[in-house]
Amino acid sequence: MILEQRYFMSQKLVLENINKNFGSLVAVKNVNLEIDPGEFLCFLGPSGCGKTTLLRIITGFEQPSSGVLKYDDKVINNIIPQKRDFGIVFQSYALFPNMTVQQNVAFGLKMRKMPNKEIDGRVKEILKLVGLTEWKTHYPAQLSGGQQQRVALGRAIAIKPKVLLLDEPLSALDAKIRVRLRTVIKRLQKELGITMIYVTHDQEEALSMADRVAIMKNGEIRQIGSPWDIYKAPESSFVAGFVGTSNFIAGRKEGSSVKIDGYSFKINGLEEIKQNTVYLAIRPEKIELISDQTNMQQVEKSNIVDVIAEVITFLGAVVQITFTIDGIEMNVDITENEFERLELRRGDKIKLHFPPDKFHLYTEKPGNLT
Repeated sequence: MILEQRYFMSQKLVLENINKNFGSLVAVKNVNLEIDPGEFLCFLGPSGCGKTTLLRIITGFEQPSSGVLKYDDKVINNIIPQKRDFGIVFQSYALFPNMTVQQNVAFGLKMRKMPNKEIDGRVKEILKLVGLTEWKTHYPAQLSGGQQQRVALGRAIAIKPKVLLLDEPLSALDAKIRVRLRTVIKRLQKELGITMIYVTHDQEEALSMADRVAIMKNGEIRQIGSPWDIYKAPESSFVAGFVGTSNFIAGRKEGSSVKIDGYSFKINGLEEIKQNTVYLAIRPEKIELISDQTNMQQVEKSNIVDVIAEVITFLGAVVQITFTIDGIEMNVDITENEFERLELRRGDKIKLHFPPDKFHLYTEKPGNLT
């Protein structure tokens, strides 16, 4: 390990009934959250959901309209950003163009009047940590976007912040660089043991990096949990649609089945739903394609549907087949090997099985259903 973890040992950060209004606009609503020391938490949600406002409240750049922010059991609402010792990395790198890489990384240390010998040692460690030792004498204009973001990350870490906050730091980069930097950031977070709070609208970033994900909509946290729990057990149709891909369809409850466009699907868990209209969600990879190799003893016969392969989309290891039920466009994902074996073509008739235990049931109407 390059930097000693003890310098990064954070304390618990607690948000109690945090609200933020801009006039009549409610930006953050009744947020209660505990962030454990050394945790990687991600705020995930669409544009305008309040995630960046919440991040700015934590940094001190915005004051909450009401509520209490605590760090190490001490209320920090009135502590200015510079005194909170929280580092922040923005989407825009905000590097000094007339300073070299090592001068940019050293900037915060000089502002804290650290002795030059200690600054030199710290900067050397940081540059090695973020993989920029060979670029230390270069200026920002001579670096790629990914390298510039690593400089910004190194500058933020150099001051040994109690908490590191990142506001969509990778959104301006191309896809391959984003993937590489996700690995860099996650490795640094685990190696240093620092508490990290990350804001993004990119679900792939959130699911691949965070210990916990807080899904936000209209200023509220709609669900919080591990990436696995969020994906496997979305608590609302909004979460099911925003995280990953889901097929949504509405039907009428009839006993232990839901009637949809002439079909009657058996669905597990229907006894918990009291209303007649039921909204169903199922992931594309959970729908099964019936072939001559299918064990028909293990399928629910009433949940087999004949459809037309209207669109076939090759996605590498996965092939997505688009079909329609009850006027609703849906997708099923199959492996590339299965697709090749079946020699499927657009316009082919296929049989699909919807397993009764793979549906998520909701009483709220999904946004994509009219």
